[in-house]
Amino acid sequence: MDSTSTNKDAWFQDAAAAQIKGERMARAELLNGRVAMLGFVIGVLTEALTGHSILSQITFGVLGLS
Repeated sequence: MDSTSTNKDAWFQDAAAAQIKGERMARAELLNGRVAMLGFVIGVLTEALTGHSILSQITFGVLGLS
């Protein structure tokens, strides 16, 4: 194998690794967005059931308020 083919192989390996990383990041961001939307919906539903706003739901545990 000469150095030209070795350089081409390295370039293809680097390009494939970058593409895989990009696809993983896109899937991670998609999952992150879906989980955030789910959390927001749960917060709104809890607000509708309890009458406490989302902010008060968060601060109850932190400040020890009831």
